[in-house]
Amino acid sequence: MSGSIASMYSRVLRFAPSPNGYLHLGHAYSALLNADMARELGGRLLLRIEDIDTERCRPEYEQAIYEDLRWLGIPWQEPVRRQSEHFADYRLAIGQLEAEGLLYPSFETRRELAALAAELDRQGAWPRDPDGVPIYHGRARRLSAAECQRRREAGEPFALRLAMDKAVARAGVLKWTETGSGPHGQTGSITAAPQMWGDVVLARKDSPASYHLAVVLDDALQGATDVVRGQDLFWSTSIHRLLQALLGLPEPLYRHHKLILDEAGQKLSKSTNATGLRELRAAGHKPFDIRRMVGLGR
Repeated sequence: MSGSIASMYSRVLRFAPSPNGYLHLGHAYSALLNADMARELGGRLLLRIEDIDTERCRPEYEQAIYEDLRWLGIPWQEPVRRQSEHFADYRLAIGQLEAEGLLYPSFETRRELAALAAELDRQGAWPRDPDGVPIYHGRARRLSAAECQRRREAGEPFALRLAMDKAVARAGVLKWTETGSGPHGQTGSITAAPQMWGDVVLARKDSPASYHLAVVLDDALQGATDVVRGQDLFWSTSIHRLLQALLGLPEPLYRHHKLILDEAGQKLSKSTNATGLRELRAAGHKPFDIRRMVGLGR
């Protein structure tokens, strides 16, 4: 089933944190905004634990997510979807894309990719994707099918990449409905431009799905009609619309919201040890203080 589903069913929103650290004010803003919208639309709020990265995600962080959300007064509908329990869903989608000739393996290590990007930069500015990462140079596409099979059977690590040119030719022109705004105020009907990402990785030998593939499948399988998330993911929507078209999945409405920034104007991040909600709670702050801090005000 394809096409927008927001007008066909009761509205379903989701909050989808990763348990690789403690929630901070940026997460609180997104969770509260999703909960407020679900209530105003007469819909439901679902919770998804994005723990596909089993090395970095930890049970104590997952438990802290539940504690923080309950403290904020955010209700969600059970059951909680945990990505680590649904690897089979991702493998099926990867198998479908492979069978259609839309994926190919690349065998370079991250260090090799960085060295190749530096070499290409010396020859002239090499294009970057919206996150600033060098676009894949495509050398693995010149390997024969027999060579790829031999290397995979030999146990070499590999990534499965989307052949972007083939995928875009298959899907055609795609759009999405933006009810929020992008980093430069983009709103309304947005034309997807997945080409800006190059041949993105959709899976690895040791991981059944990338973020892009997992989030698209999860949203469809959870019946999400509205995806409400930060503006840092605005450009990723182009890839998500492409995958939805290739896999015959529904198209939700998208609403990208402002980011909560630190004093230096940078996005709050677990990696920079942004102050966690648990620390604010321990310091005596109440849920209404958190609403005031993130600009929701009530």
